[in-house]
Amino acid sequence: MSLTAIIFLILLGIILFYVEFLIIPGVTIAGIAGGILIFVGVFFGYKEYGTPGGHYILGITAIVSVFSMVMMLRSNTWKRMALDTKIEGKSSSSLEGEVNIGDTGETVTRLNPYGKVFINNIFYEAKSSSSYIDPKIKIEVKKIEGSHLIVKPLK
Repeated sequence: MSLTAIIFLILLGIILFYVEFLIIPGVTIAGIAGGILIFVGVFFGYKEYGTPGGHYILGITAIVSVFSMVMMLRSNTWKRMALDTKIEGKSSSSLEGEVNIGDTGETVTRLNPYGKVFINNIFYEAKSSSSYIDPKIKIEVKKIEGSHLIVKPLK
């Protein structure tokens, strides 16, 4: 086998390893085939060129593999390939204006401590301020925290 064929086998094996690493994660045919091609290339290097030639081929294969992996894993390489989009927005899940402190309603589900309540003809997620509250109990809004209501049972 010629030196060109050995180099081709080894380079194809390294490329298949990168395909495995970048595109097809996990242990797949690409990684297994890449390992086999590298092994076959080094094996034929030892067979055709003897022990010293095989050592050179093995050493160069290791150096090329490590160097290309280091170059691939550098941050600048990934910045060129990665999507660099920023999402700027705000959540509008505040309940201000819809529900006020002191509004009354009724529990729909058991609040232990979270559950559903029905206030001002709308369903909301609420949290009990102290203990569990059973369904169909009259409640009052004690506090509003972002998108959650803190409620207490009416006595």
